[in-house]
Amino acid sequence: MIETIYIEEAVRSHPRTSEILARFPGARRIRCHRYGEVFNPRGQDFRIQKRRPALILAEKFKNFVLPAPEGFGIGGSENFYFSHMLNCLYDCRYCFLQGMYQSAHYVMFVNHESFMDAIDKRLEETKESQAVTFFSGYDCDSLALESVTGFVKAFLPFFRERPRALLELRTKSVRVQELLKTEPFENCVTAFSFTPAEISEKTEHGVPPVASRIEAMAKLAEAGWKVGLRLDPLIYHKGFENSYSKLVRDIFNAVPPEAVHSTSLGPMRFPKAMYDRIVRLYPDDRLLAGPLSPSNGMVTYRRHVEEEMTEVCRALLGEYVPEEKFFHCTPWA
Repeated sequence: MIETIYIEEAVRSHPRTSEILARFPGARRIRCHRYGEVFNPRGQDFRIQKRRPALILAEKFKNFVLPAPEGFGIGGSENFYFSHMLNCLYDCRYCFLQGMYQSAHYVMFVNHESFMDAIDKRLEETKESQAVTFFSGYDCDSLALESVTGFVKAFLPFFRERPRALLELRTKSVRVQELLKTEPFENCVTAFSFTPAEISEKTEHGVPPVASRIEAMAKLAEAGWKVGLRLDPLIYHKGFENSYSKLVRDIFNAVPPEAVHSTSLGPMRFPKAMYDRIVRLYPDDRLLAGPLSPSNGMVTYRRHVEEEMTEVCRALLGEYVPEEKFFHCTPWA
């Protein structure tokens, strides 16, 4: 899977680097001073790199834990996100990462302990009475490359010992083995993102089928883990009412509503410059052709379309979970 690994000089001797290199004995190894030398140069072809992305092992020095975008939350009074990795295994046509980064290579920050220190600092800065949520999976998928990163294995024990800190693992993956062999605890939510099967098949390249994700979600729920349901992004199409109705019904036929920590909807929205870059990558993609329109520096569905989808999906979720478990997330709003 990984044919080329770039290694920052500073992390050559890091134990996590050694563990990862041992998993890929046949990979070509290239030294670099800083990951930006490989990741940031302009003129890279994201589409070509996406076919065979390299892995870049790096050290992060700052901005370990950042405030979540306005409107992004699942009930906590304080919301933050952290990214142990940049870029994603999957290739979703609507993903904002392809409009954000010059490169499709994976950057993995091996200094997990620095993230943990920053999380502790955020907790110290908040009142004991405040619920604090930490979102993983904002700049990557939390579980998809677990066999490479060991992220979940490292962070589950850390959050277990900090019950005031809620960890959300956002994913489209079915790689839940590490969770299934771990005793569940209350302050961890594995949140699965879904679009209807017919949309997923056309736009979410490399992502496990919807039915497989539902099965993984059900396994976690049966094992005692809290799960989250994210209809994100909402994608308009002819007959969307029936598509989303079937999706929600199939999920709750497999997953007991009481196992669901939270549900949320996320509209499809892009900053204009990001949208333009994605369209240049995929000029013939029908998903990006409409019915989207620019408004206040963003590209979104027209208001009446977004409101209709939100109303329909909110009503569908309301048949299974109470209102207090519903959140309408609107990043970049």
